[in-house]
Amino acid sequence: MHKLVFVLLLVFLPLRASHADIVVLVHGYLSNADTWRYSGVSATLHQAGWQYAGRLGFSPAGLVEQTITANPRDKRFYTLDLPSLAPAPVQARWLQAAVIRISQKNPDEKITLVGHSAGGVVARLMLVQSGAGNINRLITIAAPHLGTDRAIAALDAVDSSGMFGMIKEWIVREKLGNGLYNTLRLSRGILFDLVPPAPGTLLFWLNAQPHPEIEYISIIRSGGYVIGGDRVVPPFSQDMNMVPALRGRSKSWITYQGHDLTPADGRLLVRILRNSPLSRQKN
Repeated sequence: MHKLVFVLLLVFLPLRASHADIVVLVHGYLSNADTWRYSGVSATLHQAGWQYAGRLGFSPAGLVEQTITANPRDKRFYTLDLPSLAPAPVQARWLQAAVIRISQKNPDEKITLVGHSAGGVVARLMLVQSGAGNINRLITIAAPHLGTDRAIAALDAVDSSGMFGMIKEWIVREKLGNGLYNTLRLSRGILFDLVPPAPGTLLFWLNAQPHPEIEYISIIRSGGYVIGGDRVVPPFSQDMNMVPALRGRSKSWITYQGHDLTPADGRLLVRILRNSPLSRQKN
């Protein structure tokens, strides 16, 4: 009898271990799920063996799900459509709903969150507020963990208060165009959530909170001789080791490119997801 149990374990344990982890891609400000496809990241993941499993979005009626049939033993990734103009706490609640749905579909699988730009802050906020659950790793790409002065500039641009507010609004509208001006006004909540930490700001609170005991990886943009680097978020702000609550807990990878996603990000994600022994890579 004992020999039979041992044989059965040998047969079924490898099948259990062959289950692949899940990757959830979280876009940033003024973006959506398609950014991973347009940038070439999705194609790079697919070429490396990750299968696209679906797209989750939001609506007044609740979560909207577009499921793609994929082998449950394959490595899989999901994309999300979050309300990118909404404040970070609102986006974090939608992200939590999506993660819960994905976890229900894959109860035995670990989840890696990958957040680009503001999506990295939203993902970290969700982890702090809701706990890790099935999530065992957070990878952020060019995320403003210590904020960005661009958010301050955008908020100032659409501030029409004061004696000359109407004149300022007219000048700024002429410069930016009505479309961009109105978009900035609608997104004042998330912009305020991305200003550098100071008492009363989201990042001041978030960066002091206990974080789940999971793996943290920061992909940091830097400049080179040809490419000027990230002009949206300064490199030091992208390093989770600079967050007081995470100091010394994040691995760092350096990439020489601008703020936007590129196929190089897909190749780096593949290397990280394959558990490369290196903790730092320069592209």
